[in-house]
Amino acid sequence: MKSRGFEQICLRAYPSSCSVVVLLPSACISNKMSLATLDSMGGASTGTVTVTEQLNFWAGKRLGGRNSERAEPVFEPATGRVLCQMVPCGAEEVDEAIKSAHSAYVQWSKKAGMERARVMLEAARIIRERREKIAKLEVINNGKSITEALVDIDIAWQCIEYYAGLAGTLAGQHVQLPGGAFAYTRREPLGVCVGIGAWNYPFQIAAWKSAPALACGNAMVFKPSPFTPVTAVILAEIYKEAGVPDGLFCVVQGGAETGSLLCNHPKVAKVSFTGSVPTGKKVMEMSAKTVKQVTLELGGKSPLIIFKDCDLGNAVKGALMANFLTQGQVCCNGTRVFVQKDILPQFLEEVVKRTKAIAVGDPLLDGTRMGALITKPHLEKVLGFVSQAKKEGARVLCGGEPFVPTDPKLKGGYFMSPCVLDNCRDDMTCVKEEIFGPVMSVLPFDTEEEVIKRANNTTFGLASGVFTRDISRAHRVAENLEAGTCFINNYNISPVEVPFGGYKMSGFGRENGQVTIEYYSQLKTVVVEMGDVEDYF
Repeated sequence: MKSRGFEQICLRAYPSSCSVVVLLPSACISNKMSLATLDSMGGASTGTVTVTEQLNFWAGKRLGGRNSERAEPVFEPATGRVLCQMVPCGAEEVDEAIKSAHSAYVQWSKKAGMERARVMLEAARIIRERREKIAKLEVINNGKSITEALVDIDIAWQCIEYYAGLAGTLAGQHVQLPGGAFAYTRREPLGVCVGIGAWNYPFQIAAWKSAPALACGNAMVFKPSPFTPVTAVILAEIYKEAGVPDGLFCVVQGGAETGSLLCNHPKVAKVSFTGSVPTGKKVMEMSAKTVKQVTLELGGKSPLIIFKDCDLGNAVKGALMANFLTQGQVCCNGTRVFVQKDILPQFLEEVVKRTKAIAVGDPLLDGTRMGALITKPHLEKVLGFVSQAKKEGARVLCGGEPFVPTDPKLKGGYFMSPCVLDNCRDDMTCVKEEIFGPVMSVLPFDTEEEVIKRANNTTFGLASGVFTRDISRAHRVAENLEAGTCFINNYNISPVEVPFGGYKMSGFGRENGQVTIEYYSQLKTVVVEMGDVEDYF
């Protein structure tokens, strides 16, 4: 083990009863550093990892925060242990990162689409090769189950692979004009784009935002959530290893202040934000000062409508998928579950039975289906929604309480039992407001016309769902629901090939699918005169 010339270089794996300490040098230059970091994950288990490595990345290397006195603790959700310290970036660091990104953009934007595609395909290959270790680190930082995290990492490399396939197809249009003149359009990159991620899908969101940006020839500066700062920098290292110019994908850590510096920076051309409605409004306001393009993927309070002619078993499974993935911390969750009165008793019986059977506990165990919520304050907030629901007349059919696993190392974790609420009304807080936790509100309905009106009676419009065997009804309801996505006879399925985004206060712009190319590029029209200029004056 070498130590000379480094502040902290060792990477040690200890038995599961001890800690895995991940340490990196102050100025790492190795393209294989992401592999070295992830190697420590092989023997890691819940409660055994402490990260002391540097979490920022620009100019092709990891960098530490300069204002260490402003460091904030980041907790492992499953144990409540301090996982690492997050040092927010200030104005000088943000400016350095953006300048690094701009320098890389100048090189990257001149490459042919196929050249960019080859590099992106290599990045996707590396992620695919290291998916288990990346997923493990994601679980330790985020708290979701390893089963879900593996899917998230797969979606990340699939997204990069998908946009690599589109990079070589970007083209303009030729228009013939009178007298032999003609015009053509060029699809050009925007420049330096900013991505601001959320804590529920840290690595996946970084890929969702960076892949279309890079495919179009842009650079990106990405700010993860301060609660989940660990895995975005792994993506930055993988991009570097794949061959992008130094600075093309930068990572800056921080909270609201750092986000504000990014949104207000004059060299930033676009901001893509995933998060809450109030913060989205602030991002939009700040970006408007310099007329930046903005994509907002905000919150939701989505309806899931279950008609009496549905396949009840599938509807129950769909309701579970719509409410309890990632401990209910999913923006597009169908948390308002409308069930036709004829089948309400059968539905409730089955959904409560299935909810009680959900395995809550150590998120790194294969059998776990629900891990820990992201922070202790957030857990308390979600439990507060359940208490408020009871005060307003809702009936708790199961769950909604703090959960303490039997494993002693998990006793400080942020766990709760998944909750089903009955006897709900449209005017209740639990039905109107986004809870962002494992709480399902069930509401009865009589007719199609009635339930569509009630489903649309919200300021949100991110997603929706319908379960029915009547194909005409399914498409009719999908047409009339005011939401960016409608799932028919399933829920929370988001392939990278299809666009994702909201209506109303759930935001605008799209992620994934071909259309997202339009949100990371701009059209230039070139008009060519082949004859003489008209003698008008």
